Amino acid sequence: MQLTYYMLTDKGKRRNNEDYVGSYELNNEYCFALADGLGGHERGEVASRLVVETVGEVFAQENGYSEYFLREAFELAQQNLLDKQQREDAYDELKTTLTVVVVGKESIGWGHVGDSRIYRFGNKKLISQTKDHSVPQMLVKMGEITEKEIRNHPDRSRLLKVMGVDWDRPKYEIEENVPIVAGDSYLMCSDGFWELIEEKQMLNCLKKAKTPQEWIELMQVIVLENGKERNMDNYSALAVWIRE
Repeated sequence: MQLTYYMLTDKGKRRNNEDYVGSYELNNEYCFALADGLGGHERGEVASRLVVETVGEVFAQENGYSEYFLREAFELAQQNLLDKQQREDAYDELKTTLTVVVVGKESIGWGHVGDSRIYRFGNKKLISQTKDHSVPQMLVKMGEITEKEIRNHPDRSRLLKVMGVDWDRPKYEIEENVPIVAGDSYLMCSDGFWELIEEKQMLNCLKKAKTPQEWIELMQVIVLENGKERNMDNYSALAVWIRE
């Protein structure tokens, strides 16, 4: 099987880009990480870069994908962020979301914290997506709003779990590994991206695309069109394709 990928990150209409995206390869295994430094914290770009680079360091130290890689990556990224807060007296800054996808020899695993998302597509349909750690997602779970209403909810930016806040227990979520399946496509993206494109549009673009880059670029056209009249946030996306 063949793995191909493409990454995009853009500051949108903001002054700084607080998103950070990274890809790492070792022994024909891959690790991808995407983080969105929290808006309103001037050093969000420092936080997002630190956690993504920490994930890459753990991947290298583990010599690729191991059983406990995801847990160790999230834990060390969190600790490094808290340590930096303490050293620089920056307790109200340096916060970020984090998503990680790791591709081993036979299986794929992923984890997340915050409202950056991971989608899995296969057989021309959406198979799964992560659930945001946000107030609107909680309201969906309670049956008070629909999933579609998250995008325009007034509390859209209120997050319940992030990196850089002391945890009494782990706040990240790790999904069970799934087998590597030819034809599957994964999309990691910050909220600045997924807020401006619906899942059915993601799928329609996927059906038209011949490469991960083309898929991202087709979606970017929609994101930019829907963001024309807005003060667009930073937006980032990373596409991973598994093919024969």
